Amino acid sequence: MQVVVLNEARDSSSAGSGSEWLPCKVRVKKLIIAIDGPVGSGKSTLARRVAQMMGYVYVDTGAMYRALALKALRRGLSLDAAEDLEALAFGTHIDLRAKDDTQQVFLDGDDVTAAIRSTEVSQAASKIAVVPAVRHVLVTEQRRAGHQGGVVMEGRDIGSVVFPDAELKIFLVASPEVRGQRRWREHQQKGDAIDLAHTLVEIHERDRRDRERSSSPLFCAPDAVVVDSTAMDPEEVARLVVMLARERGGASSSAMQS
Repeated sequence: MQVVVLNEARDSSSAGSGSEWLPCKVRVKKLIIAIDGPVGSGKSTLARRVAQMMGYVYVDTGAMYRALALKALRRGLSLDAAEDLEALAFGTHIDLRAKDDTQQVFLDGDDVTAAIRSTEVSQAASKIAVVPAVRHVLVTEQRRAGHQGGVVMEGRDIGSVVFPDAELKIFLVASPEVRGQRRWREHQQKGDAIDLAHTLVEIHERDRRDRERSSSPLFCAPDAVVVDSTAMDPEEVARLVVMLARERGGASSSAMQS
């Protein structure tokens, strides 16, 4: 597999974030910011906004699994066939491209940004994500994409597996009821005929699958900052994370100069 991330990332000092000019001799370390959490907690919205505010690269790891799931569905592959899925992953090219504060997803050259957001693909992605061989291929690419820092990466195992040494780890949570309402609204916006009760069942099933999978199960890393977004506005959550990132970035810069 090859994953290419193309973002118009800007230096945070000129990204409209209110940062002051720094002398050239001060080296500001670009952080790896890992955002994990269960489905519907608001990870994508948060990661996108934080990356925008800091001039960082945004990487949606869930989009990688969705794109691969879409390819598997199109080819009629069994979602339980680990060897076939591993071979499929090795032969797949995924581009994540930033455009107008959104992220476009290209699968083997085709724009699948809208196609990967269907309910069918979402359910398929959650199934192939439990296949250890598939996760191994994707985790390798995720590490390659973010190892230089200056990246906000969101998923379910970023702080625990992909980047266990990330300078800032956020574990974003919200009540199942609020997460269910968020997902239901997303379905409504896409025209999916799914009621709220069914969406809540999906939330609980996805939580169980994520926690119980043998490879990279969902859990909060010991050094992660837990943020409960149940009663928080998305912009409020983003400002909190940016504040934490600047604190960590300042500490890292001091360490680099000492």
